[in-house]
Amino acid sequence: MTDIRVRQAYARRATEYAAALSAIDGMHERDRHRIERWAEQIDGAVIDAGCGPGHWTDFLRKQGVEITGIDLVPEFIESAHTRFPEATFRVSSLRALGTVDGNLSGVLAWYSLIHLIPTELPGVLSEFARALGAQGHLLVGFFEGESAEPFDHAITTAYYWSVGEMSSMLNDAGFDVIDVETRQDLGSRPHAAISAVAR
Repeated sequence: MTDIRVRQAYARRATEYAAALSAIDGMHERDRHRIERWAEQIDGAVIDAGCGPGHWTDFLRKQGVEITGIDLVPEFIESAHTRFPEATFRVSSLRALGTVDGNLSGVLAWYSLIHLIPTELPGVLSEFARALGAQGHLLVGFFEGESAEPFDHAITTAYYWSVGEMSSMLNDAGFDVIDVETRQDLGSRPHAAISAVAR
């Protein structure tokens, strides 16, 4: 199962990974602006789904967002509690966000879907839609490429998705795509971000 594979792979390198993401200033400026602008339109509870070391959770908390970071890797959550004691974190899977139907106003899934086996992704997107309810906001960041094509990520196998296929899956899960951004940075894989709202 993907959860076990991903949890074990990241647990082995959690300290290294957290150190590499030790400061939000190290994130791409356009990503910071994109996520900040997305959050400005949200009034209510937000989950940073697959928060890793917690840097984006703390970033949005400092912007005044009511946010909780969740991750299935306990080592990440322990590190996040230590590094960002004023933020809220808990261990949880993307498959079960641990909230009642329609309770959330936003879900941030920033590169947290990339390790899901392609057949698992629709179910996770449906879980996001369930937790958000009508007009809830979702922001997804991922590597753009041929849909469902695997590649050797530094931690464990990950998958590319085309903007068209990701948009189609979001539509099937109950979302309307609002806008799309793509970017190709020198020496990096193509990037894509999709903002959507739940119907």
